[in-house]
Parts: sequence; structure tokens; C-alpha cells
Amino acid sequence: MSNHLEQLTAEWLEYRGYFVRKSVLVGPRQNGGYEGELDIVALKPSTGHLLHVECSLDALSWANREDRFSAKFERGRKYIPDLFDGLLIPESLDQVALLLMAGTEKNSVGGGRVIRVADFVSQICSFLKRYRPEKSAVPSNLPLLRTMQLASHFADIKPNCLPLIPREEPE
Repeated sequence: MSNHLEQLTAEWLEYRGYFVRKSVLVGPRQNGGYEGELDIVALKPSTGHLLHVECSLDALSWANREDRFSAKFERGRKYIPDLFDGLLIPESLDQVALLLMAGTEKNSVGGGRVIRVADFVSQICSFLKRYRPEKSAVPSNLPLLRTMQLASHFADIKPNCLPLIPREEPE
């Protein structure tokens, strides 16, 4: 089961034309269970971009992250070629660690690129702000992304009516 960051990532990629698989169990073991799980694997047929994203809200040290993401990305390189059976997939695999707490000092971890959640969310908001929800709404099957579109569009508008919830505490 995916968390909200994985869900948002999957929705964004789907909205941008990718075929997306999430929470993919890989490496079945002989006595049951799996070697691991890949958070997001996505393929954009029009460009041939094959993407593996591991989302994390952790506050681990970079040394711990290096070990953890090295293992995750190695599993990705090992098992992703078989995930899109019947489709021609590119040989190059773009691997990304999407991190909430990343700072700006590191650009890679475990062999993959580091993207900060703050930058990811900013990118989404900047893109969606260009499309008015009443004219070009994000499809309703992408609820997190649709909510971000509404928030991006209405964030700067001053309310001119009573709030939904009456003020309970002084501001």
C-alpha cells in the first residue's frame, strides 16, 4: 500500500503521460515473501523515459540512506526489465530518491538522483497554476493532484464570505 507521497508521485506521472506501477513486489522467494518492493516504476512511451522513484519521509543519516537506497535501486535494476512484459523498454533507467528531508548538499544517493519534496511540490504547483480548474480541471481519478490544482489556483484569493468552520480560537 502506498503512502501519500507515493500516491501523489504516481498521480503526477500518470497525469504527465506515464504508465505507472506502484508498490510493486519483486523477487519472489521460494519459501514465500518477496525480496523487496519498488515504490513507483513508470514508463512514458512517447519519450522512452523509464523511471524508478523511491519516496521517503525519513530523517536517516546520509550513510544509512546510502545503504538503503543502494539496495532499493539495485533491486530496481534487477527486476524492472521484466515488469513491462511485451513492451519495448529502454535500457537506461532513471532512478530517483524523492526525499522530504534532504537539504541541498547532496544530489545523489545509492546511485540515484536526489529530488527534494519541496522542489517536487513546487514544480507541480507551478505547472498546475497555469490551468484554471473550471476550464482544465485535473481528472477526478487523480484526487491529490486535483486538490493541489485547487490549492494552487485559490491560494492567493482573499475570502469574502463566512468560513466553513466558525472561528473557534482567536487568531
